[in-house]
Amino acid sequence: MSYALFDDAGKFLAGRVMSDTDASMQIELDSGKRVKVKSANVLLRFEKPQPAELISRAQALAAEIDLDLAWEFAPEGEFGFDELARDYFDASAGPEQQAAALFRLFEAPHYFRRAGKGRFKKAPEEIVKAALLAIERKQQIAAQIEAWGVDLTEGRCPEPIKEQLYRILFKPDKNAPEYKAVVEASRRSQRAPLDLLKAAGAISSPYQFHWRRFLFEQFPRGTGFPPLSAPAIKDDLPVAALQAFSIDDSATTEIDDALSVQGLGSGTVVFGVHIAAPGLAFGPDSPLDKLARERLSTVYMPGWKLTMLPDEVVQTYTLIEGRDCPAVSVYFTFDEATLEVKATETRIERVPIAANLRHDRLDAVVTEASLQGEAPAEYPFATELAFTFRLAKHLKAQREVVRGKPENFNRPDYNFRLVGNTGEPEGSETVQITERRRGAPLDLMVSEAMILANSHWGGLLAECGVPGIYRSQASLAPGIKVRMGVKPAPHAGMGVPQYTWATSPLRRYVDLVNQWQIVACARHGRTAALAAPFKPKDATLFSVISSFDAAYSAYNDFQHGIERYWAMRWLEQNAVTELDAAVLKDGLVRADRLPLVFKALGCDALPRGTHVRVRITGIDLLTLDVHATLVTRLDEPLPVAGEADEDAEEEADAAAPLALAIDVADAGADAEAAPADGTA
Repeated sequence: MSYALFDDAGKFLAGRVMSDTDASMQIELDSGKRVKVKSANVLLRFEKPQPAELISRAQALAAEIDLDLAWEFAPEGEFGFDELARDYFDASAGPEQQAAALFRLFEAPHYFRRAGKGRFKKAPEEIVKAALLAIERKQQIAAQIEAWGVDLTEGRCPEPIKEQLYRILFKPDKNAPEYKAVVEASRRSQRAPLDLLKAAGAISSPYQFHWRRFLFEQFPRGTGFPPLSAPAIKDDLPVAALQAFSIDDSATTEIDDALSVQGLGSGTVVFGVHIAAPGLAFGPDSPLDKLARERLSTVYMPGWKLTMLPDEVVQTYTLIEGRDCPAVSVYFTFDEATLEVKATETRIERVPIAANLRHDRLDAVVTEASLQGEAPAEYPFATELAFTFRLAKHLKAQREVVRGKPENFNRPDYNFRLVGNTGEPEGSETVQITERRRGAPLDLMVSEAMILANSHWGGLLAECGVPGIYRSQASLAPGIKVRMGVKPAPHAGMGVPQYTWATSPLRRYVDLVNQWQIVACARHGRTAALAAPFKPKDATLFSVISSFDAAYSAYNDFQHGIERYWAMRWLEQNAVTELDAAVLKDGLVRADRLPLVFKALGCDALPRGTHVRVRITGIDLLTLDVHATLVTRLDEPLPVAGEADEDAEEEADAAAPLALAIDVADAGADAEAAPADGTA
């Protein structure tokens, strides 16, 4: 009986020959299946042993062939496997030895190159040596992966894995041995990678984990600045005949904006908005511009911030009291009685800054009653603030008519203070969280003044034919987000015909870009399009929008997440076990006196707005999860403003499980969130 061994796409099979022609054979395999095989693919014909036995014996014998010795025995030119079998074994090498030689040659391409069906050629000696070194390295790496995996499963974290922690979890090289060790250890121990690494001591503290992850993703080259000095503003700018004041928090060093009021009691009041002018000192493609464009925005967090520009640069252009500061100013002339706008003008000048007012020191005394003459007004610029408050309420009411509904300040903002913190937080500080009512008088004055200036300057750019970066919102319908573009369009959320960001050039890059364009308008009027740094259809503006959107969203997500961390730390530090909260949707609740949204078991079926008390059953500072259950229902559902829906979704996203690049972790969904507008 005749048998044949043949090559089936790199796999060797053998069976009984049923028929044979010059071109092909029909072969029956041990399984009973019959296959048609081209004669060129038949490598060996034999009478015995049985096909399965031949392959089994040949495979065992192949493993014993010394490749170094076989390489020495092999002819220098092209040869067949049967020739090597006779040289290596003996001149009468039978089917088993020949098949063994075939199998061994085929599986050792680093020693023998394939030259055709059953034909081979010796690899050059230097190639063999290099291949052997590579194989040895691969074996060493495999052994290292195994050792690291054992360490991890036994609760020890090897230093190389600790050093690559954030890359392994969030941007892994899946061929890296560190990554493979974590995956293998996770599989063996049946534990999620994050739990495994935490138990092995790879994570020193939850705070540092969140902070270092953010730096890894957004500042891979570090947060330091190169040694750049602040260029002087060479323009001979006139000094405005006024006394301006700013309103900021005490911790604010980037004072971008100030206000002035002139002509009170005369029937005509000139209201000025004055913006710091770094754009007068340096322009596009300068070293400072490249630095600002790389960072794109200041990053804020409790107890710390990463500024867009170096501090020494910021201090050169910030609107600090006691100095005549370069500024881009816009003046609105109002009828004092009706608050009708009579005229507007943008100027480039130096503005005397008389005071930096701090709202955290004044909020308690600058009240609606004092501003409206119903209580003593014992604070600086009392009459100017009273007019500004009256104007702010008027502007807000006008915008609300356009919006079609009032703006709701039904939830407070929160201030975080880390007790004793003097530098970069460690995460273990005692945190104090205080409420700050949205729409407080000083807040309202600043926000309305900035909306007024930003909207006006958006119109000025359009009037002069100069492109700018705009923010728009088509409607207030659910799901309609704020978008950025280069053409003016209505902003339904703000209730204005167009809206730019131009009042924070020390903190946001788009404001700096818009300032360069606005300066061109102020200097050249309707011919500004020829002098502006960015011309219509300039691709640079689209690139800035894309980069800014991505960075600003990432910075906001981090800020929300790290504030959530500190809110959870506050719960731990104060041993809080129960919280009062309002039901949102899908089991989410919002704490009454903390910036915290979380799921509470038992609240899924309750109507939106229901006031409840929940018990905190667990806190995980690493995943930012709060576990809670319903204790009792406190009252019937209360009205909850519909505009809060998106806020709740943003906060819920910030509380979602960590998005790990390792496949076994659940990343959760990220919803697009529009940054808040109208801030100072």
